[in-house]
Amino acid sequence: MSDTDPGTAPTRGRFDIGAIAAALPESAATMLVDTYLTDRPAASARVFRVYRPTPAHYHAGCDEYLYVVSGRGTFWIGDSSDEAEFGPGQLLFFERGVVHALPRLIEEPVVFLSVDTPRRAPTDVIFVDPETGTAESFMARNAPGSESA
Repeated sequence: MSDTDPGTAPTRGRFDIGAIAAALPESAATMLVDTYLTDRPAASARVFRVYRPTPAHYHAGCDEYLYVVSGRGTFWIGDSSDEAEFGPGQLLFFERGVVHALPRLIEEPVVFLSVDTPRRAPTDVIFVDPETGTAESFMARNAPGSESA
């Protein structure tokens, strides 16, 4: 189930996070692939799988809450000296504009449940070093030829 049109989206829902995570592809050309659960102006909720380390970046339009569904890796928030391991059951939080990165995948699949407040536009990703990524290389829905771009 996906609410992609905030004007016509249902007012409630039940989501099987495990089944949604299991339906994500085994591999991807982009850093991550996501599925929207809700997509409203006040907040969006997504399940996404990470396929490769993600360089330092930030989001200009939203705060982000990341609940670790599966996998292990390292993540830093604010500064690379903050790098620490994460695992299932942990919640990572950072405000808009705060630089963050996922430098290492330790155990796959790495899957997060993300709640973004307010809604995070799929293209809202700014890489600290533009040479390390773009909105198109970050998320499959932004890639050229993507049905959901």
